[in-house]
Parts: sequence; C-alpha cells; structure tokens
Amino acid sequence: MAETAKEVVSAIVNGETSYSVPFFINGEEVHPEKKFDIISPDTGKVVHRCGSATSAEAAAAVEAAAKAFKTWKKSLPKTRRDVFLKAAELFEKRKAELAQYMMDETGCAQVWADFNVNLAKDMLVDVAGRISSLEGTIPVAADPNVGALILKEPYGVVLAIAPWNAPYILAMRSVLFPMAAGNTAILKGSELCPKTMWGVVSVFHEAGIPAGVLNLIVHEPANAAAITSQLIAHPDVKKINFTGSTAVGRIIGRLAGEQLKPVLLELGGKAPAIVWEDADLDNAAMQCALGAFFNSGQICMSTERIIIHKNVRVAFEEKLAAVTEKIFSSPAVLISGMAVEKNKKLLQDALSKGASLLYGDVNAEETTKTRMKPVIVSGVKEEMDIYKTESFGPSVSLFEVETEEEALRIANDTDYGLTSAVFTEDLRRGLRFAKEIETGAVHINNMTVHDESALPHGGAKASGYGRFNAAGGLGEWVRTKTITYKL
Repeated sequence: MAETAKEVVSAIVNGETSYSVPFFINGEEVHPEKKFDIISPDTGKVVHRCGSATSAEAAAAVEAAAKAFKTWKKSLPKTRRDVFLKAAELFEKRKAELAQYMMDETGCAQVWADFNVNLAKDMLVDVAGRISSLEGTIPVAADPNVGALILKEPYGVVLAIAPWNAPYILAMRSVLFPMAAGNTAILKGSELCPKTMWGVVSVFHEAGIPAGVLNLIVHEPANAAAITSQLIAHPDVKKINFTGSTAVGRIIGRLAGEQLKPVLLELGGKAPAIVWEDADLDNAAMQCALGAFFNSGQICMSTERIIIHKNVRVAFEEKLAAVTEKIFSSPAVLISGMAVEKNKKLLQDALSKGASLLYGDVNAEETTKTRMKPVIVSGVKEEMDIYKTESFGPSVSLFEVETEEEALRIANDTDYGLTSAVFTEDLRRGLRFAKEIETGAVHINNMTVHDESALPHGGAKASGYGRFNAAGGLGEWVRTKTITYKL
C-alpha cells in the first residue's frame, strides 16, 4: 500500500490534508489525477482528499472484475472461507484505525463506529461458515430415461453501492454476500466517507483476496449520474445492489430495468413502533429512544413514529423523555447542515399545525450547523409534513390510539416498509400485529434497528425489494441452471 495505516492515522490526527484516498483496481491502489476534498461534519475542516473516478477508471474496474470472475467462480469454498476468516482477524487487529476513519469522515460517535466495525467482523465470520451451504439439486425428471441436475451459479460482476451512515456494515454486506457466492464485485464507495470504505477493501486485500475480485472506485457528486449509468449499462456487470435513499433507488431500478439486469434495493424507511397498554413501559421507552436517536437517527431502520395506546400515553411519554435526556442530552453531529435544517423544517411545520413539543428545542442553536439534539413531538396528524416524510435525523413523532385497527392503519399509512416494532407482554397480540404490519421485519419488544447476516434483511413497498441473507443459502447472489441428460 502507498501509505501504512499508521501514517494515514497520523496524517488525519495531525490535520494534514495532503493524503488522497486511492482506489483499488485489479489488486493495486490507483491514484487518479482528479481529486476532491473530504470535509468532516464535526470540525468543518478538510480531513483528506479523494480521487474522483473518470469513465476510464470505471471501465478498468469492470475489466478487472470480469477477468477475475473466470477463476474466482471456480474457487473452492475453503479458499473463500479462509480469506474471509483472515479478513475478520484483520478487522479485529485494525479496529481502532478503522473506527477512526469513520469518526473523522462522518462525525459519528465512537460507540457507533465501534458497533460498525464489530458487526462487519461478525458478518465475515458468519458468512465464511455458510459458504459451503451453496448446493444444487438432483430432481426426478418426467422421463425415466432422462437425468437432471439443477446447478447454482454466480452471476458474474456485481456492482455494489453503499452509503455513508453505517459504512462498515453496509459496505461489507454489499460485497461480502456476492463474493461468498462466487461473484466478483465493484464497490462504488460513498464520496462522504471514502477512506472508511477503502478500509473495508484494504482488509480484504491484506487477507489475500485475488486481484480483481474486489475493486473500489469513488467519484465526486457531479460525476454520479454518468459513472453510475456507465457501470449499470456495462455488459460485464450482471447484477446491481444498492442501499440508499428511495429517490435514488428509483433511478437505479429504472436504469437496471432498461438493461434487463436484476437489482437488490434496500431503501428508506419510516419505521413505526407500537406501544400497547400491557407493554413493559421502561423497556419500550428505552428501545424507542435507542431506535430513534442512535447515530442521530441517521439509520434507515430508525424509529420515526411511535404509536401509543391511550391508556399508557402519559406514562410512556414521561419515561421516553426521561431516558432520552439520560442518554442523548448532548447535541450529536449529523452528516451535514442540510440534514439539520430538514429536521427543523419538518418539526416547525408540525408545531405550526398543532403538534405539541414533548422534548427538545426545535430552534436551539448549537456550536455548529451540523449539530442537533433530539426532538420529540406528540399529537402528529396526517396534514403535517413529518407524518409522511422520512426525517433521517433525531426527530420522532408520537400518536395516540385506542384500537388495534387504528394502530395498524397509522403503522401502514406510509410509502415505506422496511422495519417496525411492537411492545406488548401478550405474544399472541404481538404476533397478530406483526402479521399485519407491512414491513420486511417486525421486532417484538425490541427496537426497530436490527440487522444480522443470519436473518433476511430488506423491505416492502418503497423500502425496496430483494433480501440480504446468508442463512438462505446466499440465494440472492446465484441463479439456477438446469441440465438434463439421456441415461
């Protein structure tokens, strides 16, 4: 590598901005001529620079991945397993360095950075142990003189696009599952945290992944449309997976559809949490606060709507405000000043239309424009913008209901359907709610934020389609081939 991890960390700590994040193409670090600044939302200062991919670098990444696929698809499960397990060891060894990259680039708290690194490592270990579960079948054909085989084959080159808000988890997930199934990958990293995503790819290369199996490029925002369109249209790119906003997901889905290419989309959310009258209110308050305000609410699974039974609303609101004050009283850093302004605008609109302020100060001025404390509003109605719009920040809305039907109507009255939560001590009621809520996941007596490689993860409605899932045999990343033969 051009710079050692120690040198990179030293440069960041000392405020040096001469370092430029390189790409990985065909196993080598590439330093393009064109570069752009990476600015910390915490300090407002340039952390370092990053290369900006051109059409040539994008094409080179596809060429390298397509060439590597010819041999990687034939690699033994043991070979892939050993690389992944070595990468997991390196994640543990380099966790302080990797966490620092994420904190510097996204302004997140150390607890969120550590959680990202640890979960990415756990994904590696879990998926490594599941690689050998990929297997075909031998069905009985209609003709007794004909034999049949059904094989499961990798697609080829997978374009993986992951966002900044949980970069180690999401970048790892976007490439790990496809590579485990025998595909090669191009990670189109976020322009907001390129060094963090470089960290993921550098770990794999240090672990001995063959050249071209995993490639990394990044581009500045102005080049997004051109580079993304080029990669999706390239004949050697066979499948696309995208995690990000619903607005961009619609564009990705359209571009992929025009090329008749399959796509996995994990998009935005407006997660509801139903708190019923028999709930453990202390647990419900804690889980709702964590679900709403962990990482400043900048998680696609963040709790955005809390639907509370009338009989416990007052008691629950008191507990929610108290636990929020205890855990999240300090202003947290959001990815940009625009994110703060979006949340404040949604909240001010709700208050102007009759909502009540339960906790926080919508008009508070913090030390920087990128900081904001949690705000909780109650009495939210359909005519308020916050009712439908994903805030993706430290804002949460409260609703009062009396019947299960009313709770389900509000929970499902959204374009989104990623995740949800139900709090009740009656498991039958919890399961009844879970079956009727239109989301890809429902968590009973736990927060809406939950993702692990052993469980299918993905959404319904405008939250996307397809599932990240290791336990299901990595089936999202293989296609079947039928072979028949005369006996």
